[in-house]
Amino acid sequence: MVLAVVALIALLVVLIAWGKVPPFLAFLVVALGGAVLFGMPLAQIPKSLEKGVGDMLGGLVAIICLGAMFGRAIADSGAAQSIARALIGAVGLRFILFAMAMTGLIVGIPLFYSVGFVVMIPLIFSIAKRANLPPVYVGLPLLSGLSVAHGYLPPHPSPAALVTLFGASTGLTLGYGLIVSLAALMVGGPLLTLVLKRVNLLPLGGPPADSPFGAEESSGARAPGPINSFTTALLPVVMIAATTALLVAFKSPSPTHDLIGFIGNPAVVLTLCLIYATVSLGVLRGIGIPVQMQRYGDALKDVASILLILAGAGALKQVFVDSGVSATLGGWLGSLPLHPLVLGWLIAMVIRVALGSATIAGLTAAGLIQPVMATTGVDPNLMVLAIGAGSLMFSHVNDPGFWLFKEYFGLTLKETLLSWTVMESVVGVVGLICVLGLSLVV
Repeated sequence: MVLAVVALIALLVVLIAWGKVPPFLAFLVVALGGAVLFGMPLAQIPKSLEKGVGDMLGGLVAIICLGAMFGRAIADSGAAQSIARALIGAVGLRFILFAMAMTGLIVGIPLFYSVGFVVMIPLIFSIAKRANLPPVYVGLPLLSGLSVAHGYLPPHPSPAALVTLFGASTGLTLGYGLIVSLAALMVGGPLLTLVLKRVNLLPLGGPPADSPFGAEESSGARAPGPINSFTTALLPVVMIAATTALLVAFKSPSPTHDLIGFIGNPAVVLTLCLIYATVSLGVLRGIGIPVQMQRYGDALKDVASILLILAGAGALKQVFVDSGVSATLGGWLGSLPLHPLVLGWLIAMVIRVALGSATIAGLTAAGLIQPVMATTGVDPNLMVLAIGAGSLMFSHVNDPGFWLFKEYFGLTLKETLLSWTVMESVVGVVGLICVLGLSLVV
């Protein structure tokens, strides 16, 4: 049965990586094939697929969609650029690597990775030109911040989905994730950049000849102020952290406890934050509601593919559960001489290397490692982060982020491997080390 599971995962890799089959369709094909292979009654298979899709999307559609709209408000308003300018102005060029890294993390919390990348690229080249520094020297720490937010922090798709699958706490996962993210960011961002520069492995890079990014950035006169930008961007983190702490303080059931729990629900938090962003970054700055709603509608179109990937992964996971494979697989994986957190990290890393997508790697690894958690009692919040760390590992030519970095910075394939791929691997390894450290004290 273990070999059958391996064969199914291999088929998933072949369909997506070689056959270029859309991930949603690939997951469904593999789920159907697995259900037949494992001898599930034919009448039960459609019900199992429907349950898997429903269970996965039920608690995530609102979070993913609201997160996309909130991120769009941050991006289109100029708040992301305002945050970057404020941080750089506060620390000066001497600590520019630190400022860029923190910018990436703060901006990366509300923005999906690809959106944050495109939004911040013009600013990276403008700052590099103004400071007379290589663009990669300025950009690598910032993009490292975007990456760790994408891998470790809800409401990004994979961490949010894993929180739901494992029954983890969004607040605790976010709190632990911030600790892990900061450590991974400092090592994989500023420190790695300095090391690469010192050993002459940091490429100079630069925008392509026909790119507008070498020009000075716009004055950003319409951008919101730094206080408004910081407050709005970090509001979800503050609200989730505050309500989590208050729930610990008010443990006994009471109307107050119920109210705090309601406000602290991720969907409620993001709804309130989106309303606040619509007013603070839009209405109060003269941007009409219809214009903002049009932007939010565009943001929802952007997450359609992510929701379909989540749905497909849910279907495959449910087939594993309903066929009894999860229990068998859990017993086998649990017998391996590896810490469960290391095992989750390793599975996610292998799938990441094979498929390139951090989101698919995280979701697929979660379906495989879930039965192990039931037998080992590992902290579900830490497992979310361990799988997130593995899903960031060794980004290479099958990852769209690899090519974004290469083309925007005008690098060769070798230079991209020595900078981008190394950075992604460092944040993944440091993340695992931090998660293992946290497992000793929580």
